[in-house]
Amino acid sequence: MEQERKDEGLEERVELSLLYDFYGALLKENQQRMFEASILEDYNFTEIAEEEGISRQGVYDAIKRATKQLRAYEEKLGLVAKFERQKKLVKLLKGDLQQLKVSEGGEHLGRVLDILDEILEE
Repeated sequence: MEQERKDEGLEERVELSLLYDFYGALLKENQQRMFEASILEDYNFTEIAEEEGISRQGVYDAIKRATKQLRAYEEKLGLVAKFERQKKLVKLLKGDLQQLKVSEGGEHLGRVLDILDEILEE
């Protein structure tokens, strides 16, 4: 049970980090600082509150609002979902290309696979 909660917390952090990568620049500067400190750098609310000169509740509220905004941006724009879909398709394409047994154009196939690897690294 406790492990499930940890896994859910980790999954949420990964989700929020990805949303922040896509939409973080749309948040207010103070929300960006607090969100980064909490989600990306793993500071607790008390530490952030001391740094920002506000209450712990103020930090909690700002991060909650930022999270809600990021999810709203994704709901409207769908950039993260599109990115994930494209990444999945590129992996499928790479797998299919690796299965091909091409007598001619092996050099080109190798170059295509290298390009796909580069895309997947980003």
